[in-house]
This record gives sequence, structure tokens and C-alpha cells, in this order.
Amino acid sequence: MAMIEQLVKLEKRYEELEQLLGKQEVVADQETCNRYAKELSDLSEPVMLFRQYKNLSKQADDLEHVFKEKHDKEFLELAVAEVASLKIQKSGLEEKLKVLLAGEDKDMGIDLIVEIRQGTGGGEAALFAADLYRMYSQYAAAKGWQIELMSGSPTELGGFKEVVFSVKGKDAYKRLKFESGVHRVQRVPETEAQGRIHTSTATVAVLAEPKEVDLVVEQKDLRIDTYRSSGPGGQHMQKTDSAVRITHIPTGLVVACQDERSQLKNKTKAMRILGARLLDIRREAEIRKASQERKSQIGSGDRSEKIRTYNFPDRRVTDHRINFTSHRLEAILDGDLDELSDALIKAAEEKKHE
Repeated sequence: MAMIEQLVKLEKRYEELEQLLGKQEVVADQETCNRYAKELSDLSEPVMLFRQYKNLSKQADDLEHVFKEKHDKEFLELAVAEVASLKIQKSGLEEKLKVLLAGEDKDMGIDLIVEIRQGTGGGEAALFAADLYRMYSQYAAAKGWQIELMSGSPTELGGFKEVVFSVKGKDAYKRLKFESGVHRVQRVPETEAQGRIHTSTATVAVLAEPKEVDLVVEQKDLRIDTYRSSGPGGQHMQKTDSAVRITHIPTGLVVACQDERSQLKNKTKAMRILGARLLDIRREAEIRKASQERKSQIGSGDRSEKIRTYNFPDRRVTDHRINFTSHRLEAILDGDLDELSDALIKAAEEKKHE
């Protein structure tokens, strides 16, 4: 039974995490400890239900054996009634477990890394990238998610050429995974003297952050360079080779981080970003192979696909993949994304059943 096999794997991972969290070296590393503790918490509900299910199954099996050994009519009647009750309880647990393991619940406990890059439109595109970063940051705050800036390339006008950040929290991946693609803004830039509407774009990539069991990166496949950070930071930034650039030799992927003063912290962040990008490449390859899964996607999933337009003159936001329009532009840019994410999640569910 596929569900039972999946639950056995989850329980095994749960027990591994319990052992890892009992090790002194893990407890001493706060970041690793927190990551393991969160994963343990996410697995707790399905594992506890599975253990209840196994206990009920054992009780039912034991009573079935009693049928063969006992011949007391009154006792057998009680045993038959008890077995029937246990089977009803098992059936209820099966339904709960199916709900937990099916559909969107496969995203349970997934942390993510979001990359936003300016697209066409020069300085206005960089400002729009900053607007999107603010939008997601405020959405995360409203949801109680933890957000961490990983890397940023700010512009003099307050925009971003690129900004990378992580998001951790319940349902974060479920609600943000459809944000990947090209976001388009139509508005009058502050620098536009003639009051003409310009169209600019920014690209968003939402990457699942791999757990240790998802992806192994061999050290022999990496080239790690250190260099002096550029930009603001004072004398320390000028004198210390704290910036880190990691090249994944087999794929040619390059990740650089310089925002932290510590070389070790920059290396840790760069490795997390690299891992997320490598996992994304693997998942994209799997999707291309599985044509049926491709049909269940909202849109093509291509990063070059224009997925949404933010139109300031009409105070309108339109998601082109599902023909959804909201006239709450200001609220959405202030982080009120539930209306959009609910519509996208619902459309994805409907696609699966077509």
C-alpha cells in the first residue's frame, strides 16, 4: 500500500530527527537544531496518527486470533463488536492520513528561497523588484512566517537589481509557489516628467529549500572563492575577504554572498541558495519528463512566462494564468495576498481533476 510505505518513511525520518536532536553537536549549532526541530514538528501529526493506526491494527489482529481460540458465545459477541469498532476507527484515521499526505500537503514543511530580479525597464524595474520584496515581506509578517535576507544588490534609488531571501513557516511554500514567473507593472515612474505610463518587469523564482535527505552536494564539485565585499560596510568590508563565491562545476551555477561580515555565514547562505537552485533544476527535469504532471500545472511554469500585471491607473491586479482580477492593488502590494493565493490554489486543485 503506497500510503503505508510513505508513512513508514516519514516515521523513520521522525525517529532519525529525534536521535539527531539528542546529539550535543547538533544542540550546539542553533541553526541546524532549529531546522531539525521544525522538520520534526512538521512530521509530528502524520507520524502520531500513523502510530495510532498501527496500534488499532494490532488490537484488531489480536482479537481476530482470539476468534480461533475462544468458543464462549458471549465473549465472541463482544470481540466481534470490538473489532467492528476498531475498523471504523481505523477507517477514520485512514481518511485523515490521506488528507495529510495527498495533494497540496506534499508541500507541508517545505522552506523556500525566493529570488527577485529586475527585468526590463531599468531603474523603474529595480524599484518594482523592491516593491515585490516588500509585498512578500509584509505577507510573511502577517502570516507569522520567518523571513531572512540572503543576498541583495541594491540600487542608488532604493530598488534592487536582485534580492534573495528565505521564508520559513506553515503553508509558506503552498501559498507562494505559484509566484514564479514575470511580474509586470504599468505605472507612471516618479522620474517621468511627461506623466506617461511605463511598463516594467521583474522576475520571481520560488525555490524549495532542500533538506539533507533531498540533495547531496559533493565538495569535489565545488570551487569556493573568497574576495573583499563591495558596497557599504566601512573599513571592515574593505580589509576582510568576507565575501564568498561558490561555483558548482558540473552545472556552472555560480552563487555569491557578501551581505554578512562573517565569511562562514556568507558561505552558509551561498550553499543554501545553491542547493535550492540545484533541486529546482532536478525538479524541472522531472516535470518535463512527466507530461501528466505538466497538465496539472498552473501556467507553463516557465520563468519567462508573464504571470501577473499590476496596473496602477486602474488600481487593478490581474493574474493571467487563471484570468483572475482584483481591484485591490494597494492592499495586495501591502502584503494582502490571500485572495490571490486562494484563487491559485483552488485553480490548481481543479486542474488535477480535469
